[in-house]
Amino acid sequence: MSLRTLAPVPGQSRDLLAGSARELLAAGAADDPETRYARAHLAALRASAAVLAARARPGASRRSARVRSAWVLLAEVAPELAEWATFFAAGAGKRAAAEAGLRGVVTEREADDLVREAETFLALVARSLGVAHQPVLDPGTLDAGLLAHDLLSRDMPVRETPQRTAS
Repeated sequence: MSLRTLAPVPGQSRDLLAGSARELLAAGAADDPETRYARAHLAALRASAAVLAARARPGASRRSARVRSAWVLLAEVAPELAEWATFFAAGAGKRAAAEAGLRGVVTEREADDLVREAETFLALVARSLGVAHQPVLDPGTLDAGLLAHDLLSRDMPVRETPQRTAS
């Protein structure tokens, strides 16, 4: 059995991971789905930046000098995170619309799902960098909120509890 020695994690990467965790907490606490979605996406973006700060080397890529997104760069420097990069890149437009204040661009479920995915991504990034990670959100928080939202939004008859009369 061989032990792999991890390179020291730059302070900038640790700061970005901490910022990601703070954004995730803010996302979990947000009332409206647009804010929840935007903050969860930003949390994932900061986690991505932590990987880039640790692994990317300026000028290492000989590809075109045009500006590329963090998600494209992440897939290049951390191929094991390429699927995550593709996933989060696909949500960038919705995040921009949500940040612009457009209502209805994100459903409650999409926002809650993205918060959970960002939490998973943050944990994966922390582990890949060799940084200890504690879950940021209570696992039941979003599920309970989603369940309540689902139950309240259904067109179902509500059974009233019979009132007891004092005898």
